[in-house]
Amino acid sequence: MNQPAESLPPSGAVSLAQSSPTVGTFRERAGALEWSGRQETVRIEPWGPDAVRVRTRLGGPVLEGLPGALLDEPESTPYTVKIEDGQGRLTVGALTVEVSAEGLIRFLRSDDAAELLAEERAHFWWPGSRLYTAVGNGYHRLEQRFAAYEDEKLYGLGQHQHGRFDQKGVVLDLVQRNAEVSVPVLTSSRGYTLLWNSPAIGRVELAGNGTRWVADSARQIDYWITAGQPAGAQRRYSAVTGRTPMLPEWAAGFWQCKLRYRTQDELLDVAREYKRRGLPLRAIVCDFFHWTHLGDWKFDPAEWPDPAAMVAELAEMGVKLVVSVWPSVSPLSENHQLMEQRGYFIGTQYGPMAHADWPDKGVASTVQVAFYDATNPEAREFVWSKIRDNYLAPYGITAFWLDACEPELKPGFPENLRYWAGPGLEVGNLYPVENARTFHEGLIASGEDEVISLNRSAWAGSQRYGAALWSGDIGVDFPTLRRQIAAGLNTALSGIPWWNTDIGGFHGGDPDDPAYQEVMVRWFQFGALSPLMRLHGFRDPGMPLGPDMTGGPNEVWSYGEKAGAILERYVHLRERLKPYVLRVMREAHEEGLPVMRPLFLEFPDDAATWSVDDAYLFGPDLLVAPVLTAGATTRTAYLPAGATWTDAWTGEMYEGGSAVTVDAPLDRIPLFLRDGASLPIAE
Repeated sequence: MNQPAESLPPSGAVSLAQSSPTVGTFRERAGALEWSGRQETVRIEPWGPDAVRVRTRLGGPVLEGLPGALLDEPESTPYTVKIEDGQGRLTVGALTVEVSAEGLIRFLRSDDAAELLAEERAHFWWPGSRLYTAVGNGYHRLEQRFAAYEDEKLYGLGQHQHGRFDQKGVVLDLVQRNAEVSVPVLTSSRGYTLLWNSPAIGRVELAGNGTRWVADSARQIDYWITAGQPAGAQRRYSAVTGRTPMLPEWAAGFWQCKLRYRTQDELLDVAREYKRRGLPLRAIVCDFFHWTHLGDWKFDPAEWPDPAAMVAELAEMGVKLVVSVWPSVSPLSENHQLMEQRGYFIGTQYGPMAHADWPDKGVASTVQVAFYDATNPEAREFVWSKIRDNYLAPYGITAFWLDACEPELKPGFPENLRYWAGPGLEVGNLYPVENARTFHEGLIASGEDEVISLNRSAWAGSQRYGAALWSGDIGVDFPTLRRQIAAGLNTALSGIPWWNTDIGGFHGGDPDDPAYQEVMVRWFQFGALSPLMRLHGFRDPGMPLGPDMTGGPNEVWSYGEKAGAILERYVHLRERLKPYVLRVMREAHEEGLPVMRPLFLEFPDDAATWSVDDAYLFGPDLLVAPVLTAGATTRTAYLPAGATWTDAWTGEMYEGGSAVTVDAPLDRIPLFLRDGASLPIAE
């Protein structure tokens, strides 16, 4: 039954500071609390345990079926709705939502009514906490404002290269770029996790005087919020956006790649050398330009004459072949004309088809390549049919590297793009999820039960399609390595447990330079204790971009005798840890917990852990403190209170709750075992 707030007791009165206050109407409908006033509808509904989904729209009821990250059907959970005393209240487990007569929303802990998060007006007169600025045809520039809290720390938001773990104080564009991955979910030290459930291009501002989420052009505000400690919130978030599959056993081992192996013989020679040296290689990557033309999605027989024999020999050595697949299609491709005629490419609002300038075989200059529209189900089916017919069916190749999947359009004007799913400004961040979906659904339909793809971009929900994320094309020095710790931890808190970096960085690095050899050793140690361990990079001397390009050597023996011996030790360490890695990966699959964990995920009651941004837990039992500065031979690390910690190399024990300084010679990354855990660290 509708209940107008103005007919309720004075305790529900509105602010007299407003010149024309809106007093709305409450009602309970279809299991949700709704408020409406001044042509705006606010709908708040239970969406899993201890969580709600909030949608607001100007000009009518909320819309169903818009693109987003949430699965269609949340877990059913008990809730109560009360409309009395001039306000509406919905309680679902640990979370209570209050809505005032004027439509202002507050989120509270149910047990003690402590405020977790509250909307805040921009001004006492206008605008309010939610602003809709018309941009035409029912679309608005949307702003959602919340209060700021002086003691709050905020984490997540995907993967960024600013080096900040605590995101409080930053302004981030909600857009996909190489090495800048937008996943709009925040975990707060105040005890909530919030997903901005919109793939629209925009930004988030985490300022000292308020938090503001902005969508440049969309039809309604949509977000999800849950109450509780970070580990429980990760479980609930992954339940409503989809959990990662179980990691294939081979993927838990060591991956080798470089930019790039140009021929079948070159790639096989590297794999054979790993075998000869007794090094447990588990994956090797066939990178870009292995194709006839970009968008043909098949091997060039001049360089890869017998893929079947290659795959078979690798399999005998226990090595999986991973093949690079790009979403772009050259006008020289045999598929371009048909795909254009069927409307399978990303279009534009004005001007020619979306494109990027890119080199291809058979031409001296770059060509304007198009991008398949991964939001179009028919386009996904078409692209998968080519992958299936050219890689899976003839050769049994099931693992793919999905490069440039932001997509890397040039110039990057999302407002001019037109996708099957909607205008570029409304759905632009969705692309990497849908591109991973192409391969997940295709492999499952082909009868494969192991799915993994390596992606340069991601969005909320990418994990449910078996997407592993890497940190993009980054630098090759110690400051860049330092920034990857925060990038990985925030990715973990964004629901994506499969993550890695190019070990050694991407842009350059001289294998003969002692200074870079030190970078490589320290990065390799970090890589061995990352969710995925993958060596990659465009080493010196490089070559111009083109089909004939390659970089310098990038195998473990490429870095001199001293460094190479250390790298070999850590390849073996990773192999010894594989049973533990797979156990932690099963926790990610079944419970949604990340592999690379901030200390506060396991020790939320230790206030000091919320500020540790240079160390992490690898699963529940192993604390990793990478060495992040040149020339360092010791490392100081904070050990959380509430556990006993054992130096995995020396056996020395420490009580948690303080920082310790330990030796860290070049061949050692400081590692600490929790509460007597036993792992095969030492040889």
